[in-house]
Amino acid sequence: MTHTLIRSGLLLSAVLAVSACSLESTVISNASAQSSTPEAMLPHMVVYKSPTCGCCQSWVDYVDKAGFSVETIDLENVDPIKVAHGLSDPQLKSCHTAIVDGYVIEGHVPVSDIERLLAERPDVTGLTAPGMPMMSPGMGSETPKNYDVLAFDKQGRTRVYSSY
Repeated sequence: MTHTLIRSGLLLSAVLAVSACSLESTVISNASAQSSTPEAMLPHMVVYKSPTCGCCQSWVDYVDKAGFSVETIDLENVDPIKVAHGLSDPQLKSCHTAIVDGYVIEGHVPVSDIERLLAERPDVTGLTAPGMPMMSPGMGSETPKNYDVLAFDKQGRTRVYSSY
């Protein structure tokens, strides 16, 4: 009878150990899945802006809050960065320029457009919200209203990417 109790105890211990290991891996697996936040999936972004531009900083805060890892570089003259990255048409320019995963993001482009760009990967140089559109992220509204975001290529051709 003692041997039967010892065997039963050992068997119960083995079952509990296997269950605990299984439960632990499920917990670890679920924790890993939960830590796959948007921050882990969104690429690093470098934003070139004037050190004194409040709307630029508001847009940086907006994309940072959306989960991008954002590095800001303050420059007195951002124009050479724009030209170096294929944005030479003055009508397409805005106050700040961001580079993310090989694309140029010019001005107050909504995060939803950046995410779409990165998911679809079209053959364009980047996106621009020319000028400083009122009711755009960084300019009074995180919900974009009453402006177009344009896609542009190396030849300077543009097309409407999104209309708000």
